[in-house]
Order: sequence, then structure tokens, then C-alpha cells
Amino acid sequence: MLKRELLASAKIADGELLELFTHAGHFMIVMGRNELMSSRMRFSEEQLAELTIDRLGKANARILIGGYGMGFTYRAARAKLGEAARITIAEISEAIVDWAKGPMAKLTGETLSDPRLDLRICDVAALIDDANDGTCAKFDAILLDVDNGPDGIVRDANNRLYSRTGLAKARDALMPGGILAVWSAGPDPAFRKRLYDTGLTVTEWNVRSRPNNKGAHHIIWFAQKS
Repeated sequence: MLKRELLASAKIADGELLELFTHAGHFMIVMGRNELMSSRMRFSEEQLAELTIDRLGKANARILIGGYGMGFTYRAARAKLGEAARITIAEISEAIVDWAKGPMAKLTGETLSDPRLDLRICDVAALIDDANDGTCAKFDAILLDVDNGPDGIVRDANNRLYSRTGLAKARDALMPGGILAVWSAGPDPAFRKRLYDTGLTVTEWNVRSRPNNKGAHHIIWFAQKS
């Protein structure tokens, strides 16, 4: 039986340890006992981008992605968006980006050189704040794939993204007609209520983790600003 192999590790700003493993040709990023992401289960992360952009109906959208991860959401977005689009990514860990260019280069390819990409090493909440105080333009869509969703908090600091205050800030950082899309490893009725309370029009979408209609059931919420 194949054992998973540790490829790299790094501490993030709050001291937590991230580890990159490979097993049977796939990659996994792990924090403590929590598997944050796996290249084996990527479909729902791709759908986060594809379904959001379909709902926007705007090829040259300005979008913000919270979390680079293994880049599946980003690469799905760049494949659907036009040449004048702008894709801003907030990734909290520089190690994740280093791994994308190094051990996971076969997944990444040349996609990080896309001129539409603005990749920042920062908390996505900071860029949402920038849009609200006029430091940068508002977004057509904000895609959050942080931790394992609102009820799968790995980093306590991410609670603020999913609080009523955090959701209101995300709403205000959107252009009219803009969409806040949130990925989750599973259902969360309490979060869904908070999302409805923002005044956005909310759709809850169930999607499998693999494209062959197999794997875990994940949830994406699409909350659109009227």
C-alpha cells in the first residue's frame, strides 16, 4: 500500500503548520489533522468559479478569489473570462504560492503569468475593506473558498469573514448585480440565515467533489446584489 509522502511544510503567520503531501499521484495540503484540499477532489472548487461567472453573464468581470489553494478555482475562472477581465487572488500563505511554482508545477503550468492576475499575499478581508474604503474598485464577484467553509473553521481569524459584519462588508464591496459565492464542505443552516439577512438574493447549490457525480457533497451559496 502506497504511503503519502511529505513534500514540504511551512508555518503561516499565526504559527499553524501547513504540510504538502503527495499520494498516488495526487497532492494534499494539510493543517494539523485537517485536510484543507486535495487534487483528487477539485470539481466543486472549479464549479465555484464556473457557476458564478455563468450567473454574472459578464466575460470581462472583475473578481476577487479568497484563497489560491491549489489554483482550481482560479484556473476555472481564467478559462471562462475574457481578455479584459481582472482576477485578484488573496492568499494568506506565501508558501502555498511557492508550492504552486515548485512541487505542484504540473498543476500550475504557466497560469500564474496570466496578465489578468493580481496575486496578493494577504487576508482576503483586507481587500474587501479596500473596496469599501475606495482604495480599490468594487468587484463583480467575490469567491470565498477559505478553510472548509463557514462551519469548518481551521483558522479562528477567518470567523470574521462569515459573521454578519463580514458578510455585510462583502456585500458592500460588490458592484450592483455582483455575486458573493461561498464554498462549504457541507450544509450550514445558521450561515445560510446570516447570508439571507444581508439582503442579498441567495441560492444554495449542492455539487459533488468529483465530476463523475461521485465523491462528497459540497455546498456553494450564490448571493447576488440587486
